[in-house]
Amino acid sequence: MKIKTFASEEEWLEARKGKITGTRLKDLINKRATKPKIGFYEIIAERIALPPSEENAMDRGKRLEDEAIDRFEKLTKKEVNRDLVMWERDDNENIAISPDGFIGKKEAIEIKCLSSARFLEALLTNEIPSEYEYQTLQYFIVNEDLEKLYFGFYDPRMPKDFFYITLNRKDLEDKIAECLELERLALQKIKEIENNLTF
Repeated sequence: MKIKTFASEEEWLEARKGKITGTRLKDLINKRATKPKIGFYEIIAERIALPPSEENAMDRGKRLEDEAIDRFEKLTKKEVNRDLVMWERDDNENIAISPDGFIGKKEAIEIKCLSSARFLEALLTNEIPSEYEYQTLQYFIVNEDLEKLYFGFYDPRMPKDFFYITLNRKDLEDKIAECLELERLALQKIKEIENNLTF
């Protein structure tokens, strides 16, 4: 065993980067599942990405969104409308989404500027993180003309800093219908409670 001594906590914290430590082991070892846990991607990110800034995630996402759409336009040769809009479903204005960008009525783009570890997870698995499943479905639920959603990931701290995953309506029809029905039921229940509490 080697023992390293450090003059400051900052040096100690820097030395821990990219290593499996006792604190991190729980975020790395996955006995039952076949997919790596987030700690796996965090270690890779610490080894290859530029360090994160102190900027909060929401502000960072807003700041980088235009850069990411620029990258998408350059790659695809598609011109993206970036107007600040909200789409509402024709038969129920309470079912809505605000697209990051759109190309006519048939294509839209959603951009995520996640942590480097989450970016790597999406890149290496070629999957949209499960916490965004309903957001992707909502695009198709609200806009019945939408055929494709481009789900883009951007992290300028990474060597490969942009990629996107294409979702097609035809592959999601059952999930779209199921989710729409659940939204309608939830809104009906919300209205009933609202009426009971206000009349």
